Amino acid sequence: MVDALRFLVLLSPAVLLGPAALEAQTTPGDSPDGQWVMPAGNYASTRYSALDQITRDNVSRLRPAWTFDTGFDRGHEAAPLVVGSTMYVVTPYPNVLFALDLSRPGAPVKWKYESAPAPSAQGVACCDVVNRGAVYDDGTIYFNTLDAQTVAVDAATGVEHWKTMVGDINKGETMTMAPLVVKGKVLVGNSGGELGVRGWLTALDARTGRLAWRAYHTGPDRDVRIGARFRPYYPGDSGTDLGVSSWPGTAWQTGGGGAWGWISYDPALDLIYYGTANPGPWNAEMRPGDNKWTAAVFARDPDTGDAVWAYQWNPHDLFDYDGVNEMVLLDLVIGGRPRKVLVHPDRNGYLYVLDRVSGEVISADPFGYITTTAGVDLKTGRPVEVPSKEPRTGTTVRGICPAAPGAKDWQPSAWSPRTGLLYIPHQNLCQDEETSAANYIAGTPYLGATVKMYAGPGGYRGVVTAWDPVGRHAAWETHERFPVWSGALATAGDVVFYGTMEGWFKALDARSGKELWRYRTGSGIIGQPTTYRGPDGKQYVAVLSGVGGWAGAVVSGDLDVRDSSAALGFVNAVKDLPQATKKGGMLYVFALP
Repeated sequence: MVDALRFLVLLSPAVLLGPAALEAQTTPGDSPDGQWVMPAGNYASTRYSALDQITRDNVSRLRPAWTFDTGFDRGHEAAPLVVGSTMYVVTPYPNVLFALDLSRPGAPVKWKYESAPAPSAQGVACCDVVNRGAVYDDGTIYFNTLDAQTVAVDAATGVEHWKTMVGDINKGETMTMAPLVVKGKVLVGNSGGELGVRGWLTALDARTGRLAWRAYHTGPDRDVRIGARFRPYYPGDSGTDLGVSSWPGTAWQTGGGGAWGWISYDPALDLIYYGTANPGPWNAEMRPGDNKWTAAVFARDPDTGDAVWAYQWNPHDLFDYDGVNEMVLLDLVIGGRPRKVLVHPDRNGYLYVLDRVSGEVISADPFGYITTTAGVDLKTGRPVEVPSKEPRTGTTVRGICPAAPGAKDWQPSAWSPRTGLLYIPHQNLCQDEETSAANYIAGTPYLGATVKMYAGPGGYRGVVTAWDPVGRHAAWETHERFPVWSGALATAGDVVFYGTMEGWFKALDARSGKELWRYRTGSGIIGQPTTYRGPDGKQYVAVLSGVGGWAGAVVSGDLDVRDSSAALGFVNAVKDLPQATKKGGMLYVFALP
């Protein structure tokens, strides 16, 4: 089994809205006022805070209030949580959970819990040993470990309630996602599409850690939990056992389709929404067919796991576009009538607005530069492919845009009900690709593709776009030197926060995009900013600084910049990153003086 570094190299190949929009629903899953109890802030995944002490008029006065060194220097992608007077931070491997006392100066450590994942998990982690955060529910903190365990820890004491092994690292399964707790069930999914795992979403009993249900994303309907309730909107998604027949032979058994991104929940409809990841291998010639249900979105009953509808963003995914990005649940007025929608900026470069009741695609518009498709056919829901960009064995296909990380990867957007805009942190990358035969060996890379990424048109590699999902256009955008790999945060002070891979933490005017403030941290920022009201009544903003992840693996993994195919080709796009930042692992917390 290879170590993480070698694996990365082996993978070389209140202002009120107008009538156009309604405020995102407030649910029982929303973080209590002034707190932040889940990475997305609420079940609707808006990453919006009603706190308004920090505004676009005074944010320029923001200063560091205190910092905390995690002691680790791999990619820090998590969102700090705040419950009462305690902040909780999960580190990348070895997945240590810290509880910090906000009621005392400097927020000293109240306790720490060491999950002690298997060291060998580092060798099968695709794209750095990251962790995207924890979730709080009913006195307990839940998080996942790299070696595919889910842990429940007492929020007050740090005492372990239970730990459940849900995956097998010997098959290449790891876990990097943040869980979500819905109706007494802890929802978790696996990573490992680059190693030929079989993807799933699993529900554990929140009290005991016992398996409640598991839904696979490939295979027969009984495994995918497709039954009598399943009513997809498009005829192409109807049929019996499509998770088998849309694959050649038994390829579905090693077909990928994990669930390592984000989950949203609508309590009124009682449905969870989440995306599935890429099919394996990357060489699509080895898996003719639609390869259901990879690169898709599912609406499921949280009690049973039964699928209510599904839609495939990228049938027969050619470019590792996945489908795991955030599903932002909004109530918008579209075409003169209120619609319950799901807004999703996909890696394929389209901003989708779906009816979350039925799965109908209402609109799908480019928010990035695209050469791989010529639009989305709203009658069929399918992207219109450009044959000349389809990778072919023995041929180098050039000018594939967006590149494999997509126009936007996992880094989550934020929605403001005050502006009616979705703030999308993303990248501007293209790639050249050549495919080859791939052999499946459990726990080893299963790719069949060599990729070289580079900056897209304009030469900049990062973008923050403010998107109007009703008007179907960008209100404004700003460019960055490197991919914007951090999450976004929107507040009632009309401020949008995000970080850059050089280490700048920035605040923009939510209405105009004008930069209002910046602070240079010690490492590149790929974490998710959050905000909270402290015990002293002041508003604070927190973010983890620690470069890494797929985009920053060249730094966190000490990769050789001369190997253009390292980290699945991402190194070629960020050769200059090691000169712009360094490793780190620091929590920064800011406030007004």
